[in-house]
Amino acid sequence: MPRESQQVIDDALSLPVEARVRLVDRLLESLNLPTRTEVEEAWAKEVEHRMSQVERGEVQLIPGEEVFAELRRKYRR
Repeated sequence: MPRESQQVIDDALSLPVEARVRLVDRLLESLNLPTRTEVEEAWAKEVEHRMSQVERGEVQLIPGEEVFAELRRKYRR
C-alpha cells in the first residue's frame, strides 16, 4: 500500500466515530452503488415477474422440502 494511502487510513482512524461514519458514507456514495430504494425496487420488479410466470404456468414450482432434500443429498449434510 502506498505511503500516502496508509497516512489517509491512519488519519481516518484517528477521527471521532461520527466523523468516521460520515466518511464511510461519503466513500460508499462515491462508488455509485445502487441505493437501498433502487435495490428494493429491483427486487419488487423481479418478484412481480416471477409471480406472473407462475400464474401463466410458465414455470414449475418445487416444494421447499424437495429442494432442501436435494441440496442435502448433493452436499451430503
